[in-house]
Amino acid sequence: MSISRHRGRRRRSAPLVLGTGVLAVLSLLPSSALAAPPAPDTTAAPAPALSDPAAPGASAAHAALPGAASAPTGAERRVSAYLDGIRKRPAALRAFFRGLPKGADLHNHLSGAASTELLIKLAGDDGLCIETKTMTARPAPCGPGTRPAVQARKDRAFHRQILRAWSMQDFSSASGESGHDHFFAAFGKFGEVSWRHGGELLADVANTAARQNQFHLETMLTPASGGGKKLAEQVGYHADLRRMHQLLVAGGKLDRLVREAGREIDKGTARFREAAGCDTRRPGPGCRLTIRYISQVSRSGTHERVFTQMALAMRLAERDHRYVAVNLVQPEDERNALRNYRLHMRMLDYLHGVYPRAHITLHAGELVPGLVKPEDLRFHINEAVRTGHAERIGHGVDVAHEDGAPALLRTMARRGIAVEVPFTSNRQILGVSGADHPFPLYRRYGVPVVLATDDPGISRSDISTEYQYAFGTYGLRYRELKDLARASLEHAFLPGRSLWGDRSNGKRAYELARPCRMERPGGHRPRAACTRFLAKNLKAALEWRQEVAFAHFEHRILHARR
Repeated sequence: MSISRHRGRRRRSAPLVLGTGVLAVLSLLPSSALAAPPAPDTTAAPAPALSDPAAPGASAAHAALPGAASAPTGAERRVSAYLDGIRKRPAALRAFFRGLPKGADLHNHLSGAASTELLIKLAGDDGLCIETKTMTARPAPCGPGTRPAVQARKDRAFHRQILRAWSMQDFSSASGESGHDHFFAAFGKFGEVSWRHGGELLADVANTAARQNQFHLETMLTPASGGGKKLAEQVGYHADLRRMHQLLVAGGKLDRLVREAGREIDKGTARFREAAGCDTRRPGPGCRLTIRYISQVSRSGTHERVFTQMALAMRLAERDHRYVAVNLVQPEDERNALRNYRLHMRMLDYLHGVYPRAHITLHAGELVPGLVKPEDLRFHINEAVRTGHAERIGHGVDVAHEDGAPALLRTMARRGIAVEVPFTSNRQILGVSGADHPFPLYRRYGVPVVLATDDPGISRSDISTEYQYAFGTYGLRYRELKDLARASLEHAFLPGRSLWGDRSNGKRAYELARPCRMERPGGHRPRAACTRFLAKNLKAALEWRQEVAFAHFEHRILHARR
C-alpha cells in the first residue's frame, strides 16, 4: 500500500497497525490510576448572516455542546478560574493545554502528520536526492541540479530550505505563492520519502498524539493502491453502478484486494511496533494508543478509479476491523473534484446500500469565496449529508454559504453529524480564522464539534495548539474544552456502546450510562457491573480512561495552586 499525497497530489499509502483492544485498554489503568486522589480544596469573504428563531439562543462563544451536563462541577469551576488566571502567561498556558486530556484525533493524514525533521532524516537514510530548484526528493543517483539529502545533516542552510519547502515553516505569501498551493505542493515534494516509511511515520504520529494526552487516532491511508488501479483499468467505468460493482466482485477480484490490504496492515504492524519499540522494555507512548484507519479515495481520479477505491474501502470496513471508514481526499476545488462532486456522492449513496455497516466521513466545504465560483459554495455539505451519508464532515468551512444553511445545520445537529475542525490548516490553506470561522455557528446550532490536526507535520502544529486556539479565540471555559475532548471519542468510529447515557430526545448526555452510573472515574476501582460493561465496549473503555485522566489532571492543577 502507498501513502497518497494528501488531497492535492497522487500519494502512496502507509502500512497499518492494529490498535489496543478493550481488555488491553483496561489493563493500562493501574491501581494507582483508579485510586481516589486526595481531595483538592482572514482572506475569506464574510459569510452570509444566519438568523433562525429555532436556533439555540446561547452566545456563540459559550454555547454548550449538545448533551452537555447542566452545570460544571466544583473542581471544573476552580480549574476554569485557574485557566483564566494564566491567560497572559504563555508558558503556563502551553503546559496546561499539553497536559489536558484531548480525546481522539479523527481527521489526520498520515503522510502530512509526521514531523518534517523525520522525513528529512529518512531521505538521507535512503540515499535520496533533492532537486535544488523545487526541493523535491528523487531516487539516486544524484545528477546535475540535485544534492544528496544526507548533506542536510551538516548543512543547516540546506536543511532549512528543505524544511520550508516541505512544510509551512516561515511561509509568507510575499513569495507570490498562496498558502493553499504551498501546503498541497509539499506532499509531492516529500512523497518519495513517505511511501517508503509508513511504519516509521505512524510511530512518530502515534507517539506525538500519546504525548499530547490523546487516546485514539484515526488516520487516512490508501489501501492496495497499485492493485486497485489495475482492477479499475481492467473493469472500466459503467454508469450503471450496480453493474460496475458486480464486475468488481466477480471472480473474487475485489476480495483479492481485501486480502492484499490485510497483508499490508500486517506488515505495517510489524514496522510500526519496531519503530515505536513496542516489544522492548521501554515502549514508545504510541504503543498505548488505539489506532484505526480510514481508506482514502482520490477524488481527482477517473470515474472507474474513484468507484473502485470506494468499493474497496467500504468492503474493507465491513471485513477488517482495522479499517473503519471511507473518505474523499485531494483539494475540493480541483477541476475534476468540482465537476464530479455530485456523481461521487451518488456513488457513495449506492455503495452505502451495499455496505451499510461501513462508516463514511467526508471532506466537504473546505472552500471559500474566490477559491471557487459562488455556485460551488452552495451544495457540497448538503450533498455530503443528504446523499453521501456522511457521519462526520471534515472542515465544513463554507457552511454559511450553503443553500438552506439553517435547515442543514439543524439536520446535522439532529443526526449527530460531527464537524472535524482543524483551525491551523483552515487558516493556512483558506485564510479563515477568528470571527470568520464557522466554529461558533456550528456550536450555536448544537452541531457536534471535534478538534483535529489535519496535517500537523506540514502545519508545524499539534492538537494542543488547536485547543489553546479555541480557548483564546472563542473564550471557552474549561468545561467546554473538556466536552470537546469527550465529543472526539464519542464520535470516533469505535465499536461498542458509549460511556454516556442518552437523553429522551436522543442527544448524548455527559452523564454516565446505567452500568457505571454509580461510579466515580479516578475515585475508585469500578464495580463488577461497570467493569464488565467496559470490557465489552471499546468506546466506553477509552472514554472511561479519559475520565480517569481528567480526574488526575484536575487534581494536579488544583494541588499545584496551593
